[in-house]
Amino acid sequence: MAEVKEESKDEEVRKIVLPGDFIADKAGKKVWGGAYFEGEKVYSKVLGMPRIKENEISVIPLSGNYIPRIDNRIIGVISSVEVSGWMVDINSPYSAFMPVGEGVDEFVDRDRTDISRFFDVGDAIFCKVSKVTKDKTVRVSMRGLGARKLYGGIMIKVTPSKVPRLIGRGGSMINLIKSRTDCVIYTGQNGVVWIRGENKAKAIEAVLMVEKESHINGLTEKIEKMLSEEDDKKSEKKGEDDGKD
Repeated sequence: MAEVKEESKDEEVRKIVLPGDFIADKAGKKVWGGAYFEGEKVYSKVLGMPRIKENEISVIPLSGNYIPRIDNRIIGVISSVEVSGWMVDINSPYSAFMPVGEGVDEFVDRDRTDISRFFDVGDAIFCKVSKVTKDKTVRVSMRGLGARKLYGGIMIKVTPSKVPRLIGRGGSMINLIKSRTDCVIYTGQNGVVWIRGENKAKAIEAVLMVEKESHINGLTEKIEKMLSEEDDKKSEKKGEDDGKD
């Protein structure tokens, strides 16, 4: 496979590489995240998209499980209520635990308080990964910026490695989808997306399109066109309804 050329402005290269494919010369860059080097040559460890920046080379995998990292902002679902906290499904091979002290601000007498009144089984939360040990014991916390319980809405799952593309540079992609669909959207780094709004079906369609076509150049323009066509259909329908009055 031909060498992947470095793009300006740190843009991600939308070329797919296979395990063992040559990416670029190391040239003093840091090599990490799905890439490895032999001598001065950098190769891919996984099926994914190479990313070449000024000081680093990596590969974003196109599939794989979510591996928790400290300070990740994720969406979890309460799976059980324990004596001292809650077990949380975080869309990972590893479950997470949220202690009472990390879930609520007020003092809780655990001998007398039913903590399910704060969070119960099935509740969705936007939270932060606060601890990950070597044996993958994971803790999450509501003591993070924007942490909250998510009411109503629906959740869908995307490949965790596609989340940066879904968010876009400076939030450009997800803000486009939010503004054109008038939906509230929370995107977890664990690949869980929560959506609430009247036009959530169109928002889901856009999110899944980004996941499916994340490696394609011009994806933002394609999403914008798709959402604009939906706006046009709404306008036409409104005009027809007004004409019937």
